[in-house]
Amino acid sequence: MGGAGGRRAIGGAGTGVLNVDNRIQRAADPETVTGILRRVIAENGRDHVRGYAFAIACLAVVAATTGFTAWVMEAVVNEAFANRRADIVLAICVALFATFVLRGLATYGQAVALSKIGNSIVANYKRRLYTHLMALSVSYFHEQRSARLLAKINQNIGGIRDVLNMTVTSLARDLLTLIGLVAVMFSKDWLLSLIIFFIAPPLLLGLRYIARRLRLATREALEANSRVVGAMQETVQGIPIVKAFTMEEELRRKVEAIIDRAENRANRIARLSERTAPMTDTFAGLAISSVLAYAAFRTIYYNIPPGAFFAFVTALLLAYDPARRLARLQVSLERAAVNARMLYEILDTVPHQRDLPGATELTFSKATVEFRDVRFSYGNGEAVLKGVTFLADGGKTTALVGPSGAGKSTIISLIPRFYDPQSGAILIDGQNIAGVTKKSLRAGLAYVSQQPYLFEGSIRDNIRYGRPEATDAEVEEAARLAYAHDFILAQPQGYDTPVGEQGMTLSGGQRQRLSIARALVRNAPILLLDEATSALDTESEAAVQKALDQAMSGRTVIVIAHRLSTVVNADKIVVMKEGLVVEEGTHEELARRPDGVYARLHNIQGSFLELTVGADAT
Repeated sequence: MGGAGGRRAIGGAGTGVLNVDNRIQRAADPETVTGILRRVIAENGRDHVRGYAFAIACLAVVAATTGFTAWVMEAVVNEAFANRRADIVLAICVALFATFVLRGLATYGQAVALSKIGNSIVANYKRRLYTHLMALSVSYFHEQRSARLLAKINQNIGGIRDVLNMTVTSLARDLLTLIGLVAVMFSKDWLLSLIIFFIAPPLLLGLRYIARRLRLATREALEANSRVVGAMQETVQGIPIVKAFTMEEELRRKVEAIIDRAENRANRIARLSERTAPMTDTFAGLAISSVLAYAAFRTIYYNIPPGAFFAFVTALLLAYDPARRLARLQVSLERAAVNARMLYEILDTVPHQRDLPGATELTFSKATVEFRDVRFSYGNGEAVLKGVTFLADGGKTTALVGPSGAGKSTIISLIPRFYDPQSGAILIDGQNIAGVTKKSLRAGLAYVSQQPYLFEGSIRDNIRYGRPEATDAEVEEAARLAYAHDFILAQPQGYDTPVGEQGMTLSGGQRQRLSIARALVRNAPILLLDEATSALDTESEAAVQKALDQAMSGRTVIVIAHRLSTVVNADKIVVMKEGLVVEEGTHEELARRPDGVYARLHNIQGSFLELTVGADAT
């Protein structure tokens, strides 16, 4: 939709969805990391119990071998340097070698297992997201900037995987390793161990303070980065307009300002997250220097063997890395949880248009379409339709004409339930479409928009989207009816030629003829044409109009009239103005009304020229 009505659609449509989004956001913002973790585990834990059990077992082996390495140091020092027992030293060395081999295998096993689980989780959420996005209403996408929405999805989808993997590795490897090493430390010198633990609380309080500040900074950074990616994607998609209007410098300044904001947020995150390094290193330096001073004092003045000291120091040094990772765990989880929250905000968005309880399947007989006092506005904007009533007879063509903003394209959008009217009813063969399933409704409709859109894949694939079970012969017959067969065969690979991004390798007229072929192969009883020939030149339009004349036979067709030929051939013309039906009749009947809206529009261009009413925005 273009023009004023389209701007109303983008600015006002989906207000109900936005209200839901806002409620979800307010509910999700105060949600704790623990709450996010519980939800992630509830959704994914059961599917990966065996994989996580194997990974945890491997991590437990890593923790055990690390603790053993520290514990055996006392025997190494005392037996090798004090008692000089070569036989015992040899056995210890073999045990150490075997320990490191076992640790390496366990590290490999847990890394592969967690990677496979993480990849599976990411793939699962991608599938869920895509399915959920398909269930959301058109109004949601009109309100959301598509580039920013995709950027947020791409940035945040790994957050759920990271929440689980960090939790598993921290608890199964780091926590178990730390517990084992602390046990070694207490077994070697309990008094020294207690002193170190009395130093730790201030460090933990400082880390909690950083984690709280990091939560807000991370969300701001993700929003800023999504704006950067979104702005770049929009520029790439609209590059012809950028070049045509010499917008390069203006857009460059705009995007640079967004990038600067994103850079500032990223720098703030770096300052906050890296503050843990001086805090933990200061703590480690204080602990190790105190231990050295204490151990040296005991060895010098009390002649105590150094083996226990070396074992204690080894355990302390080995405990530094898992302790540092555990200390940073809340900070890291906060960052991952922000990603997960933003992803859940999309997944938790309630579809605005859902089938009513007890919705029935729509059945078609004559395919008559009736509007009864239909009123509609986009969001809280002004009314677009102000009580529209008309009947489109089954098996016949009804044309909608009128000036820009009259509400023609809005009518086309209401029939497939892209939106629901505020009041009134739309009936197909006497059945209110509000009470039938959207799937059965749309299965009986074929739609050609004024903006032809092609998807990634071949020409054959794009036509077959109209009816996936269509045979190659049916696809080619639809192309012939749309007068697309000849230009398709002229392509390098014929029907198997890739169309390129959004079909940009084809002309506008060729893209529109493929979209018409896609509608024709659907073989639906109702055909909706939203200025389907507007993108075609005169020669192409004449060819496609012949095809449409054949395709319209025996179907109910509602068409927004853009050219006189469409109007002349229509069984009924519905003339609209300012959201109301002001005239109905055939071309001959309406053209004879001297003061009629249709007659004035007709006379502007003449009997054999285009009826130029502008590209309808609504």
